[in-house]
Amino acid sequence: MNQQHHCDVLIIGSGAAGLTLALHLAQNADVVILSKAAINEGSTFYAQGGVAAVFDENDSVASHVSDTLIAGAGLCEEHAVQYTAENAKACLEWLINQGVDFDKEPSEDGQTRYHLTREGGHSHRRILHAADATGQAIQTTLVDRVKSHSRIRIFERYNAIDLICNKDNKRGEQQCVGAYIWNRNSEKVECISSQKTILATGGASKVYQYTSNPDVASGDGIAMAWRAGCRVANMEFNQFHPTCLFHPEAGNFLLTEALRGEGAILRRPDGSRFMPTFDERAELAPRDIVARAIDYEMKRLGADCMYLDISHKPADFIKHHFPTIYEKTKSLGIDITKQPMPVVPAAHYTCGGVMINTHGRTDVQNLYAIGEVSYTGLHGANRMASNSLLECLVFARAAAIEIEQELSPNHKFYRLPPWDDSQVINSDEEVVIQHNWHELRLFMWDYVGIVRTTKRLERALHRVELLQREIDDYYRHFRVSNNLLELRNLVQVAEIIIHSAMQRKESRGLHYTLDYPELSDKAEITILSPQKR
Repeated sequence: MNQQHHCDVLIIGSGAAGLTLALHLAQNADVVILSKAAINEGSTFYAQGGVAAVFDENDSVASHVSDTLIAGAGLCEEHAVQYTAENAKACLEWLINQGVDFDKEPSEDGQTRYHLTREGGHSHRRILHAADATGQAIQTTLVDRVKSHSRIRIFERYNAIDLICNKDNKRGEQQCVGAYIWNRNSEKVECISSQKTILATGGASKVYQYTSNPDVASGDGIAMAWRAGCRVANMEFNQFHPTCLFHPEAGNFLLTEALRGEGAILRRPDGSRFMPTFDERAELAPRDIVARAIDYEMKRLGADCMYLDISHKPADFIKHHFPTIYEKTKSLGIDITKQPMPVVPAAHYTCGGVMINTHGRTDVQNLYAIGEVSYTGLHGANRMASNSLLECLVFARAAAIEIEQELSPNHKFYRLPPWDDSQVINSDEEVVIQHNWHELRLFMWDYVGIVRTTKRLERALHRVELLQREIDDYYRHFRVSNNLLELRNLVQVAEIIIHSAMQRKESRGLHYTLDYPELSDKAEITILSPQKR
């Protein structure tokens, strides 16, 4: 018999979205946070740039909305953009009250004010940041708050396997009543029953060979929601961050867009600047444009990388504003006060996701999704810099408002069906998973990357369908493991991405195809439904 847990609210994921929601709800609910690895190991912790919000009297919500709509290439849902921008400052003030220490600077009246930086797509300085380690400051502050709360339990090193759903007898609709979870410590499957379940699992950039994301970004929430019957939208829009450090020992180290906001220049290997040739905004153009420009120059020249140069700025300025990057690159033998940094684009952010309403509700009763796992309509065809952490905060608070109203103090928890692994055995061929893992990430990079064609997408679809059959068979016969669960989810998400890309017969934002290079007259979101597949 599986061990069974109960809670009012189950939050799957421990980044900014999940932790924020937990803190909003824990005054009146028993909350469990499921963290696949250590609680700090997620995309939030590694976010460098900052959070966008209007704090400058010369800026405005209308300007923030306008910039976001432009960056989204005509595909943002304006009500979602307006809602996010209007609630940005209040959510940042809540974060400040939790103890996040954003950088400040002297003001003209002798007081201090928040130092605001500027990033690509923004017409004003509106990025609050903590040096170049904003995500770390947010994550560690929220983790400290969560750990000290008596009504929040943290399950570290637990994978969510699948959501448990049944039919609501009153409405006859699908409802989520909990989840199967795999305890990586004991290597046992357990169950957890909940009134409300929230997916806050982040994105799916690990589906690509080169990514700026940590290893946990394997599309788990999107795949689980899809299997539970939720629609997904705009999964063809995968943002490639233009500037990931290119070095054999750098791993997935990101070079924040704030570098370009503070004057860094992109150069070819011969030292010549190239961004003004591609866009009048040069290095401050939206990420899709900058990433394609770098990709184009690399392919045109046969170069392994391009270069990002901020060495023309004073050394003290660089060390003060970018201490993390300075120390990291210095440890690799690169002095950014004197020489440029080698860079390549890398998969960075999943702009589409599980479809939700303004309060995070999905198509399945009692199931919510917040953060990068979700599709809110905020990002459109290309996410604007520093709107991602903002989305986590705004929609976590919005979801909390609705969830709090619907929680019942007299809820009768379902007895969940036990997990049956009596017919499976331990795998003696882990190499199969590793081989499939590498094959998937390589063909997704080659065929469904920054520049696409119909033929490449068809090849990718053929490959992913073969992999799905092989992995489904493997899943039925062997006991679960972290690598198997992640691969199963990534293959499902890869198929969704490919089908979404094949439906879009135009080039817009992050989706660029040589077969349809023009922009369509009509901007439409791509919606896929598991019921129609």
